[in-house]
Amino acid sequence: MSLICPICQTPLELSGNALACANRHSFDRARQGYYNLLPVQHKNSRDPGDNQAMVEARRRFLDGGHYAPLAKRLAELATERTPARWLDIGCGEGYYTEQIGRSLPQAEGYALDISREAVKRACKRDPQLNWLVASMARVPLADASCNLLASVFSPLDWSEAKRLLAPGGGLLRMGPTRGHLMQLRQKLYDEVRDYDDEKHLALIPPGMHLAHSETLEFSLHLADAQARADLLAMTPHGWRASAERREAVIAAPFDVTVSIRYDWIVNTQE
Repeated sequence: MSLICPICQTPLELSGNALACANRHSFDRARQGYYNLLPVQHKNSRDPGDNQAMVEARRRFLDGGHYAPLAKRLAELATERTPARWLDIGCGEGYYTEQIGRSLPQAEGYALDISREAVKRACKRDPQLNWLVASMARVPLADASCNLLASVFSPLDWSEAKRLLAPGGGLLRMGPTRGHLMQLRQKLYDEVRDYDDEKHLALIPPGMHLAHSETLEFSLHLADAQARADLLAMTPHGWRASAERREAVIAAPFDVTVSIRYDWIVNTQE
């Protein structure tokens, strides 16, 4: 294993049903199958990350197949890179992680999220993967230990990404374009705020560069009220918009554009 202690950064080894380091820090395996490597001193709240309601909304929506083309393309791009070891940073409830794992059956896979509620559900999807509750800013894996990092709709610590990548490895980032869910946003706000879907490129650190970029776009018909409610709940719009606007969105079917950008950013340093 390539895991390191989140307290002292020394290697972690399996010891019975736990992980332990040479300094006697120990982390038990939860009955669901994950390891909690988020020490209390690294938490900003009692239960950081998505709560149970948000996690369940995302699980229902994604398992309904609405974003299946996105997961399929993500898995295809990951397969093309043939990594020996990969990590999904900010895995949520594990829908996309499961697709990557299926496409890379011979690779050593890790996934982490700061939300314990999310990881508790995620680890049921693929018991063969190494599921972790951990911070994206203090990833408990060794330097240069990963050939591929996946970041899906997730914030990213670029210095950590660079630290984790082996030479020639890369970051597979999946995120929204400015047109993503435009019709939904138009229903929720009087003025739809535009944003730059390339601003993350300015954050790429020296020694890494963009090697490939593509966009996948399709129209999604939301006929089911539960799906509309879940889409709201799994996005920031679920709490930013007014209750009246949210109720109007849930009340009637509509079509919405799904527009997602994939970037492959390679570590060129030896």
